[in-house]
Amino acid sequence: MKIKNTFLLLCILAGSHVMAQDPTFTQFYSNPVYLNPALAGSTGCPRITMNYRNEWPQLTGNYVTYSMAYDTYMKNISGGLGLIATHDQQARGTISTTMLGGIYSYNLKVNRKFSIMFGARAAYYQKYLDWSKLTFGDMIDPRRGFIYQTGDVPRGNGKRGFFDVSAGMVAYSKYFYGGLAIHHLNRPDESMILGQSKLPMRFTGHAGATIKIGNKGKYSATNSTAIMPNIIYQYQNGFQEISIGTYLKYENFTVGAWYRNRDAFILCFGINTQNFKVGYSYDVTVSKLGNGISGGSHEVSLGFNLQCKKKPKDFRKINCPSF
Repeated sequence: MKIKNTFLLLCILAGSHVMAQDPTFTQFYSNPVYLNPALAGSTGCPRITMNYRNEWPQLTGNYVTYSMAYDTYMKNISGGLGLIATHDQQARGTISTTMLGGIYSYNLKVNRKFSIMFGARAAYYQKYLDWSKLTFGDMIDPRRGFIYQTGDVPRGNGKRGFFDVSAGMVAYSKYFYGGLAIHHLNRPDESMILGQSKLPMRFTGHAGATIKIGNKGKYSATNSTAIMPNIIYQYQNGFQEISIGTYLKYENFTVGAWYRNRDAFILCFGINTQNFKVGYSYDVTVSKLGNGISGGSHEVSLGFNLQCKKKPKDFRKINCPSF
């Protein structure tokens, strides 16, 4: 998770033992296999998801994150397969991180009303540090600001590639679901300068429900009206984040409101049809940083539900919200 109210680049220069946090998405269910690898194939048919997040756009050190994923259920392996790629830019590309991963999930039907999915992700990361964009104390003139050339020299080659492993599980019935995920199980070294920096594990717990409103018609992913309360908890390297909110779904339209602990109030809106979905959310910064200074956070998601060649029989889809 991005550390709020902390200047990341100052942390980098403070020493070689730096613990980073992962980017997170407000529309976490619109990027399901990033949230939890066990959600790969959870819709039964192939799907493509794309996400864009611009956090604190009014700051020069803003965060911009892109993600794209594909996953599908395959009956012959009793589970799902997926691919995911992400790219994260911090402080206008001073630090950039690219990840490409493959995902497998196993679907276990416990009984007629209850199922469990287990998933694992193997990924390769490539991180880059652009040393030329860093500023140092010896560059500052007390009156005129940054006018001098630094005497500091690059420490290390400014890049690092590493292998990473994550795992998760999701349990669900027709109207309730909950899951756990652990990322960076092998705690790889991500240091781009001299020394070692182990990537801390990230723990995620998420749960929610679909509460149907009214008795007319049969509820489906693109029909009827429902309230969807949800909660997500994330912990990484001493920093924790709790988000509580709910969605209101009316036919193809979804609106939602969330509160993230002492950090942001979130509003979101989406349209979900049988073939595609699109969503937008805005995070209003309520921490000491202030929304007027940070500019909040914008996030856009786009998803495509592809046709199944042959719909799997006896497969129970999970009724997670779309946004």
